[in-house]
Amino acid sequence: MIEERSAGAVVFYLVNLSPITPEYLLLHYEAGHWDFPKGQIELGEEELDTVRREVREETGIEEIEILPNFRQEIQYFYKKLGELVRKRVVFYIGRSRTKEVRLSYEHKGYAWLNYANAMRRLTFRTARSVLESAHQYILQVYKLKDTP
Repeated sequence: MIEERSAGAVVFYLVNLSPITPEYLLLHYEAGHWDFPKGQIELGEEELDTVRREVREETGIEEIEILPNFRQEIQYFYKKLGELVRKRVVFYIGRSRTKEVRLSYEHKGYAWLNYANAMRRLTFRTARSVLESAHQYILQVYKLKDTP
């Protein structure tokens, strides 16, 4: 079995409405699914270096503030050239100070969505699980009220 490791971020922006609300950045991948920015951890690279690099490469967002004490890992299996691959992906939370996005060639679209709409748009159950945990963490850190 092939092992792959990736790292990514739940990127959010705080919208100054009343109440203040987080919006989440989802990417529409060429394969058709909606997910968070993520990518392979390169040889000699630390997880957070990968997170920052992948967000920059995939979205054009130059800087994100990584929230401390949040790290969630998921795993899934898929076939690559007939071989089974176990992919492990670790996610962090990154706050963006901008909503300007410049997509890489790997994506065909993006959306900034509130929590409920992001949960509906995400393709995979594992991504929804990560968003659920990240959203609760963000509400706690910024002392925000959960809005429907």
